[in-house]
Amino acid sequence: MPEFPRDVTTSYHEGVLGRMRSRAVGTPRPGVPQVVLVQGMAVADYLLPALSALGEWTRAHLVELPGFGGSGEPPHELSVPEFGYAVADWLTTRQHDRVILAGHSSGTQVAAEAAVGHPRVAGLVLASPTVDPVARGPVRLLVRWQLDGRHEPPGLSKSHWPEWKRAGLHRLVHLVRAHLRHAMEEPLARLMVPLLVLRGEQDRLSTRQWARHLIGMVPEGQYAELPGAHTFPWLDPRAWSAPIRRFAEAVQR
Repeated sequence: MPEFPRDVTTSYHEGVLGRMRSRAVGTPRPGVPQVVLVQGMAVADYLLPALSALGEWTRAHLVELPGFGGSGEPPHELSVPEFGYAVADWLTTRQHDRVILAGHSSGTQVAAEAAVGHPRVAGLVLASPTVDPVARGPVRLLVRWQLDGRHEPPGLSKSHWPEWKRAGLHRLVHLVRAHLRHAMEEPLARLMVPLLVLRGEQDRLSTRQWARHLIGMVPEGQYAELPGAHTFPWLDPRAWSAPIRRFAEAVQR
């Protein structure tokens, strides 16, 4: 089980589509962009150890979407573009300079929507991006998820369970359908900031071909593979810290 951070600052934002909780670690540093991380599909806690690793060199924030984690209820069940709008609203109201916006798994789709045209976003990181065309469909997604689970380290589902329970079956089904309907290619075709795509070598939900296709859609794209499966930040919370730091430094320059 990865070590969870102890020194965490919790904040709440009364957003346009519901109250949003965010948790932050680390200290802002001159000349270093802060990192804003969007949660995965209905779950956020599993990203706290990896957030802590980012907090070793900058201020890093984990944003939870309306209806999930510690956030409030949305006015209705949201689409992926609406989740993106909620994150964009969160960014607009923060007193930050330009940031690196990141997402893991389904959070990549939300982050991509939020990043397009936003003046606070200097670069976008997609870790284990979804939904790969090979998994677009409920049955195909389920099969791929089960195959990927064989390579995931222990303790992950135990971490997810309280947040899955809070969301409830109806909302989880809606969330899966909303992400299957959303095409990552649409916001990326309009992205004008640098992009970094990260993928676990054993990921069965996001393929190498898909990741390389995504970086080819933008003016400036980089790709890196790291040990592990789809949820590689749980296997090694520090794995993505170095590539994201290099990316942030390059963007800042």
